[in-house]
This record gives sequence, structure tokens and C-alpha cells, in this order.
Amino acid sequence: MNSIRARLTIAYAAALIGTMIAFAAVLLVARKGGSYNELTSHVATEANLVLTIIRQAEAAGQPVTVTKDPVVGATITPTLRTLLEIIPDYVIVLDTSGRNLYISNAVRQLDDEERFQLQIETMSAPTKNVAKVVSIGGNRLLLVASATNDTHSSISRVAVALTTQDADLAVRELVGTMLITLPLLIVASIVIAYALAGRAFRPVDSIIDEVKAITDGRSLHRRLPLLEEAGDELGRLSITLNEMIERLETSFAAMRRFTADASHELKTPLTVLRADVERAMSPTAARGEKLIALEEALHEVARMSDLVESLLTLARADEGRFDLHREPVALEPLVRDVLETATILGENARVAVSMPMLEPGTVLGDYVRLRQLFLNLVTNAIKYTPRGGSVEIKLMNQEGIATLSVRDTGIGISAADLPHVFERFYRADRARSRTSERGGFGLGLAISQWIVEAHGGTIAVRSRLARGSTFTVTMPVLDPAAAPMPETSAEPAA
Repeated sequence: MNSIRARLTIAYAAALIGTMIAFAAVLLVARKGGSYNELTSHVATEANLVLTIIRQAEAAGQPVTVTKDPVVGATITPTLRTLLEIIPDYVIVLDTSGRNLYISNAVRQLDDEERFQLQIETMSAPTKNVAKVVSIGGNRLLLVASATNDTHSSISRVAVALTTQDADLAVRELVGTMLITLPLLIVASIVIAYALAGRAFRPVDSIIDEVKAITDGRSLHRRLPLLEEAGDELGRLSITLNEMIERLETSFAAMRRFTADASHELKTPLTVLRADVERAMSPTAARGEKLIALEEALHEVARMSDLVESLLTLARADEGRFDLHREPVALEPLVRDVLETATILGENARVAVSMPMLEPGTVLGDYVRLRQLFLNLVTNAIKYTPRGGSVEIKLMNQEGIATLSVRDTGIGISAADLPHVFERFYRADRARSRTSERGGFGLGLAISQWIVEAHGGTIAVRSRLARGSTFTVTMPVLDPAAAPMPETSAEPAA
């Protein structure tokens, strides 16, 4: 019962049985109503016929009743009796006193008690061709009465009754037919539904087998075949699963590359740190040599601390657990602060730092993270600009968008490396090594991209080899009239 095929078949069977029962009930009610309507029409026609015969005799001036026995009282004339005997059903004609003027042969076959009961029912029956079902002697009769409105007439009402046996028999036959055919139809439908469900879910089984074979961790390069006979829904499912597998393959590859890069980044400083510690612990090393070794070890520890801190920042950002203290931040004083730091760094590197344009603007963000973002960009620009070069910072505010650009005249980035500069541990400059003056981890731009996107902005780069690079950050400006209160929120990872 755990398979969808079985559950669908059970649901289909329940719906089919419920539909069949409802249909059978409606059909039985309609059949019974139709049969009784036919009987009512037939009986009403006979009652009106009897009344018409008597009225025509009265209209022609012919006698309607005759008295032969003072004890019995008046009865209908032999002529009219002959005409009325043609009607084979239960016929009663009552005079104005409620006595029987005529009873048909079918009524005469009843015993006295039954005839009296039928007479009572006739007197109480409605006279507007409304059928009334009565039980006489164990038989169900459908009775219809008609009354004359002529005050001079010697009769008061005419009633005709007919047994409901034929109508009830038709209903019983229909019930019997249903009890035989409906179970067969239901069983056949369930079997067919189960077979069709199995055929419909065959492509799903194929997809399950393929996914099991792909998701073993070593076959993510494989893709599900698009089954033409599967239909639109299963076709879209295959496409969606293929897209998911492609994303998983990319994620696994990125994770493996990230692990390898992180291990590689930690391996060298750990090796250097071990060598420095061993040298400092050597009994033959001089005091000055030990201090130099410890200083180098401290430098490597600081580098590893920076790396771990960057990795922790990115990991928290990926999980959406990094809190940003959001508040209105004025960009003009923040950029001036960054410019002061950049000027000091530029003096040491013999790089000219300038800011030809500075327009005021306010954004909703985290001051510390925004400062980190701007310092990352400016520091990178100075780091990869040769002596005598220049770095230019611009802050513009146009149409509600704040734009910060950092342009340098450095070594530039090749077109092949440009799409990957924001990837973690990626180095566009092949000269960047851990022992060079440009040594780094390749995480600064990845962190910068996360900070920008966490603030609802974008970051882009334009660069050519030996022509320098330009990094551009855009963020929405906060409307001073709608400035919200400071808040702390966890932003999703970029």
C-alpha cells in the first residue's frame, strides 16, 4: 500500500464505487418515480373517463341511477354498468351521501372489510388527480379520485385504483440487474486502472533507477534521458532533476576545489611554522636566530588566522547565519576614511591615490562591512599597481543609486580570468604567491561580492592586461524621509 500505484488505484476504486452508488440511487429514484408517474397518469385517465361517461349520460337526460332494492339503495343503471365494466381496475362511484353506486369486479373480489377500507380511502382522497398509495389486503394500490362540481349530479366522486405490483417489479428488476452488473463493472474498472497506473508509472521507475545510479557521488556527470512517452509532467520532472544534478555537480566540484585550495593554503604556512618552531627549539641556534624564527612563525600564525577568519565569514554567509547590523550609513565620511588609509598605503607602495569625485549619499547597511568592502577594493588596487602608478576613487549618486568605482593602472586581468575573479581562492595574477609581496588567499573579492549582494547591490569589474582594472559597486540609496530605525538581520549568502 506504500506505492503510489496502489494508493491511486484505491482512490480510484473508492471514487468509482461512490459514483456508482450515487448513480444507482438516482437511477432507482428516477425509475420508481417514472413508473409511478405512468401509473398515476393511467389511473387518472380512467377516473376522468368514468366521470365523463356519467356526465354525458346526465347531459343527455338519461337516468344514472336506479333503485331495485330498498335495502341496498340506488345503484347505477345497467347501461352505464355495462360501459364501466370494460375498465378492469378498481373502480368506485359514490353518491352524494358517500354510498357506493358502482364497484367494479376487482372491488367485488375483495372482502367486506377491504371494500369498506377502500371506500374510506376514496372518500378521503384528494380530487385533483393527486395519486395516493393505500394498502388494501396486503396489496399496495395507487388510487386517484375525481369529483364532480355539479350540485345537481347524483354522484359525488369517482375513484380508480391500480395495483403498484408492476411498478415495484420494474424497480426490483432494476435493483437485481445493478447488483449483478455493478460489481463486475467495478472489478473490471479497478483491474484496468491498476494496469494503466502501472504503465503510467513505468517511466517513473526508470527515472528512480537512473537517479540511484547517478547519485552515488561518482556519476554526477550523467543525466537523465528525456522520455518522449513520459508526457509533459514527467518530461519537466526529468529536466528539473537534470538541472538539480548539474547544480549538485557544480557544488561538489566547487566543494572539492575549495577543500583542496584551503588545504593547500594551510599546508605551506603550517610547514613554515613547523620549520620555524623547530629552528627556534634547536639547542645550537643563537638567540637572534631564535627570535627571527619566532617572528616568522608569528607572521605565519597571523596569516593563518586571517585565512580562518575569512573562511569562517564565508561559511556563515553561505548558511545565512551572518548578522548585519543595518543602519543608515553616510557614504561620504566612510569613503573619506577609506581614502586616508589608502593614501598611507599608497605612499608606502609609491602609488598615487586620488578621489576626483565625491557625492554624498546614504545607504541602509552595516558600517563595518561596508568599510571592509571598500578597503578590500582599494587595497587590491594598490597591491597590484606597480610603483609610479595611480589609483582613482569615485563616489557618485545618480537617480537613487550610489556608485563607488576604484580604478587602477595596475597589471590588469586577462579576459580568460575575468569571469572567475570573484571565485574563492582564485588568483587572476599568476605571480601572486605566498612568498611574494602580493601574497594573498584569493578570498577578498569573494567576501566583497557577498557584502555587496547582502546590501542589495552589485559589483562588476572591467580590466585588460597591462591596462589596469576598474571595480564598480552599486547600491540603492536610502531615502532620508523613509529612513528606518537600525536593525539587526541575518542576510542570505551571496
